[in-house]
Amino acid sequence: MDFIMFLLGLSPILWLIIALCGFKVAGHKASFLAMILAAILSITVWKLPVFDTMTAALEGFAMAAWPIILVIIAAVFLYNLSLYTGKMEVIKQMITSVSSDKRILVLLIGWCFGGFMEGMAGFGTAIAIPAGMLAGLGFPPLLACLVCLVANGTPTPFGSIGIPTVTLANLVGLDNAALAFTETLQLAPFMLLSPFLMVIITGKGIKALKGVFGITLIAGLSFVLPQLVVAYFVGSELAVVVGSICSLLITILVAVSRGKHNSVPQEYQMEQEHTHSISFSEALQAWTPFILVFVFLLSTSKLVTPVYTFLNQFHSDVGIYTGTGAAPYTFTWINTPGIWIFLSAFIGGWIQGASLPGMLHVLKDTIIQMSKTMITMLCVLATAKIMGYSGMIASIANLFVIALGSFYPFAAPLIGGLGTFVTGSGTSSSVLFGNVQLQAAQAIGANPYWLVALNSLGVAVGKMLAPQSLAIGLVAVKESGKDGELLKRVFPYAFVYLILMAFIAYFGMSIYEILPIA
Repeated sequence: MDFIMFLLGLSPILWLIIALCGFKVAGHKASFLAMILAAILSITVWKLPVFDTMTAALEGFAMAAWPIILVIIAAVFLYNLSLYTGKMEVIKQMITSVSSDKRILVLLIGWCFGGFMEGMAGFGTAIAIPAGMLAGLGFPPLLACLVCLVANGTPTPFGSIGIPTVTLANLVGLDNAALAFTETLQLAPFMLLSPFLMVIITGKGIKALKGVFGITLIAGLSFVLPQLVVAYFVGSELAVVVGSICSLLITILVAVSRGKHNSVPQEYQMEQEHTHSISFSEALQAWTPFILVFVFLLSTSKLVTPVYTFLNQFHSDVGIYTGTGAAPYTFTWINTPGIWIFLSAFIGGWIQGASLPGMLHVLKDTIIQMSKTMITMLCVLATAKIMGYSGMIASIANLFVIALGSFYPFAAPLIGGLGTFVTGSGTSSSVLFGNVQLQAAQAIGANPYWLVALNSLGVAVGKMLAPQSLAIGLVAVKESGKDGELLKRVFPYAFVYLILMAFIAYFGMSIYEILPIA
């Protein structure tokens, strides 16, 4: 009976995979049918009342709309506005002036800058903006999405100034810094591997590493080592922000020291005409929206407590779900990343010379561009809420705990990955499965920090595969509807990651136990 409930609980997730990969159903249609399937199972099998199922879906809609859809529209709008004003060409020229090597550009934009965007804003910005920039430079659109999906997985547990890890630590009652350090230890091998995979994908084979092995290794090490230090001494909030900035600066320095055209094979040369030299004021004008994003998000984060506390009073707690365990859903009206990215875009667009009617026209086009993506977000989050409130998620997790016993750590990353696949969010996966991981640790006598952190390890895989992530990347490169094709491309990398994570999860416990932090 438990196994049947497990399979039924998993069926909306299995449908998404089969629909996207096998039947090549568009993301917004597949996610809508997944929501309907979850609702039917919730009512008929898990016996959640019809009205409670409806309000669970409604809460999912609310969560999707605010803040997720808000922040994604804001991020794509900011990028589109930079295209409209022509300043994205200045940014591209500056980036390609560092190196004309496509492999290095992928590291700078997808890995370093993408990591920074994840650490500061999250909610898909680290896929949308770098993928759009790479496509704008001439990279094939699906390749641009693929490398950004690979890059975005490992920083996700520390996105939006560490929200997923802060949420997880508070939920299970563990120390933030100790948990953040443990997560980074587990993620470290993949943070070193991801840049290499990005280069291999870009160059269509392992031969692409020839001549850039050293700088690729430096890009990974200069990210993960500062992140380890910050996580240990400070906590999760700035771990990825500091790591990504260090990686960006050091990778640029190494790239410049190599020389712009130093032994770059023709197949990796980026053809880019630089029509004029860029002045400091022109460069500052081009980067203003992104600088403002950094300033606004940092100055309104928990790191600046007085500002954060003042702005967070502007919120509304609304009761949406009507069933057992209901809690008000909080709409934070000002201090949410989407608001600050929108403000950065409008101020930056004005500085770049755009008129208000022009900016509003770009915004309208962006909303039209993202209409199908918004449907996907609404349906996926509604599916997640229905599965969570009805008990479907618990049925999936409980079978793993009962069936595997002391071997449960093998499955712990998979559970975290499933949570992120369904919701598209590392934070939501933490909420869904954080206590499941803690209870499993207590049941098998494992270190709670190690086992709870494994949920975040799995988040890295779930983020790469999540329908939300696919849709966000595709809309940024104007290839909406190719979700299944992109999922097929990213799945092999995610599958290998998941296998490696399972072995690290189980065999890494004994090594972790001898560390001073354990």
